[in-house]
Amino acid sequence: MTDLAGLRIGLLTASASRLGGGVFEAVVAHAALIRSRGGEAPVFALSDPHSAEDAARFGSGSISHVAIVGPGMIGFAPALIRQLVAARLDCLHLHGIWMYPSRAGSVWAARTGRPYVISPHGMLAPWITARGRAKKAVARLVYERTSWRRARLLHALTPSEAEDIAREAGRRDACIIPNAAPPLGPFPAGEPAAHFVYIGRIHPKKNLAALIAAWCRSGVEAAGARLTIAGWGEDADVTELRRLVAEAGSSVEFVGPVYGPEKARLLAAARFVVLPSLSEGLPMAILEAWAAGVPTLMSRECNLGDGFAAGAAIDCGLDADAIAAALARALALGKGEWHVMTEAARRLAAGAYSAGTVAESWARCYRTITAGTGAAA
Repeated sequence: MTDLAGLRIGLLTASASRLGGGVFEAVVAHAALIRSRGGEAPVFALSDPHSAEDAARFGSGSISHVAIVGPGMIGFAPALIRQLVAARLDCLHLHGIWMYPSRAGSVWAARTGRPYVISPHGMLAPWITARGRAKKAVARLVYERTSWRRARLLHALTPSEAEDIAREAGRRDACIIPNAAPPLGPFPAGEPAAHFVYIGRIHPKKNLAALIAAWCRSGVEAAGARLTIAGWGEDADVTELRRLVAEAGSSVEFVGPVYGPEKARLLAAARFVVLPSLSEGLPMAILEAWAAGVPTLMSRECNLGDGFAAGAAIDCGLDADAIAAALARALALGKGEWHVMTEAARRLAAGAYSAGTVAESWARCYRTITAGTGAAA
């Protein structure tokens, strides 16, 4: 087992709070992963309205929130570079791109000469790069291309993301390591009621409008099925979701954000977790569901094709008709068939996506790229 004792690996991200969505969850898990192998994992992030509230998610590890000057969408934080340089890091790992932390990470790499790692977390996928083209064109010109070039390592969650990195950054040397699933929960005592659950960010890319339209035309409500949507998002997106939920009737409910024990209870009551997303890196919501023994309905854009191959997931497609058919198919499964899917989900969470497997991959990676660089000055 490779250890990271003696290494300070800084984790840099735009938002170390619930506003960061799945990237935030991935950073929380990554910090724990580094500490589990004996390394230090100080976290650096931009300040946001939930920074202080969510800082406890990082346990005893250190976290620095840096104030933003100017528009939040850019995230200009002039004190960030100074804090990074002063932190005496052996390696810096940027999670997420397209904001000022990319510039800060790039400058840190140039000034220190130490290894710099970038995980785009699906932010180079075509659906993402097609949105906000003008802003991204400026970001590429001003700092992103330089940041990508200075990185010792570009990290892809999936082979599909490695292709996105090659297309956008011109580099075909990305390493592929998935996100880690949480520890396995208890085996489900029995098949839950006909309860479908979505947990995640409220955002157009999650395709929730198509999910609700599919629900209304699928006929599953007549069989007593329920759909619970839990999550957070921009005010405009949440307002639109509330409107759609109200029009869908009493079998659809929006409960807002859920965390910790509340999330665990919602997963324990779910027969299926649903994610008909238009674009993902590698969604933590699916890995959390599998660890809880909950099969999933998901699109192929979730980049977890082994879930289909293993029998832990049903392809729900992207349009309302396809999603409706998947909902009906899932509801028609017998108890034995559902338990087979549950067992497949748990095997995936305990195997290729287990924290131990992913931690070993990262420990070897960090040891390799920091070899010969000496201790941080």
